[in-house]
Amino acid sequence: MEPGQEEEAARFDFLEWLHPDTSATVFTFLDHPAHLARASAVSRSWRRFVVGNGFSKIQCLRLCPDVSNFTSVSATQPQVVNVELEAHHHHMAYVHLSHGLLSPSPHEDCTIRCIGASTTDNFPEETIQNTLYPIDRVDMMRPSYWSSAGHLDPAVPESLFYILRSDLCLLHQINIQPFKAFFQYGDPIYSSKYVRFRLGYPKTPLPSELLVSHENQGQLAADENYIWTYTSPQFPMLQENALQSFKLPRPVLCIGGVVKIELLGRVQKQAMDGLYYICISHVQIVGNPLPPELGVAPYKNGVALKYYPDTGRSSVCRDGRRSPPNKWRNFASRIWHSGPARGIGWNQAILSRLFGAHDAPEET
Repeated sequence: MEPGQEEEAARFDFLEWLHPDTSATVFTFLDHPAHLARASAVSRSWRRFVVGNGFSKIQCLRLCPDVSNFTSVSATQPQVVNVELEAHHHHMAYVHLSHGLLSPSPHEDCTIRCIGASTTDNFPEETIQNTLYPIDRVDMMRPSYWSSAGHLDPAVPESLFYILRSDLCLLHQINIQPFKAFFQYGDPIYSSKYVRFRLGYPKTPLPSELLVSHENQGQLAADENYIWTYTSPQFPMLQENALQSFKLPRPVLCIGGVVKIELLGRVQKQAMDGLYYICISHVQIVGNPLPPELGVAPYKNGVALKYYPDTGRSSVCRDGRRSPPNKWRNFASRIWHSGPARGIGWNQAILSRLFGAHDAPEET
């Protein structure tokens, strides 16, 4: 081979040698956002191939099957007429989603507000709001708990509805503490027999004002107000005054930030009226809120993944707290300083993919 031909062959793009289907099969083995960043940094043609074939979405589906609930992607930009730019926004939305799913953040209580309860015995003394606080009494005598209405039938279920800190939270477990009525003879514990969880999003936006009040207590605690994207198995609940942990079979992406806790079956009858009750003193919904530059919105008959690349949205959470600045850049920095990253010779072009840069390097 002539010297010039050897140099030209060394620069030849193997995507032009392989059939597109074969190339796509090879790229599906890339199982981390950093791998896609490296591939899209090779050349403009490689970037177009990565973006055009939706490999970032494929990665998300592998990481979390709940991603299949998204029927579209919506970017908060002026209406896009350029097909390539629209594909870029879709790509970046799923890249950020992959980053959020893989980030090794410590687990935290993701609960931010209550929506309501199926019933409440005495409002507001026994409101669902009491379950947000990790105590079963405010002082030596005043208890803090939610109580259902009483029923003769112990099979009648109850439900508690909560809103999470972020539209997207990766949930691991839910902790529930049944209430022990220390002011009644024998200190009875009003647990349920079983518990089950549903995760989803409201069909119409929930009001920003306080949801639990005399006027609307229980109005939004109905299944017809929501689309549930995940239902857990039933877990048995112990009749113990302890914070009981119910670990989900796998980490589940809560799409829409609404959690319904179904309390199934009653075990404790109240002596004074002969009715069965369920009482809960504390609830924790444990997981990882995903980056706030991601959100969800109802779209036609499904739900859209929303991408907010603007800094205003990405720095503020639902509860008004500011999220750590440049979270995505910190993720890239951790990869840069890792041993594997240094070993493969990372460069600025690759990091620019992680930062969301639009410009691709020139053809090589």
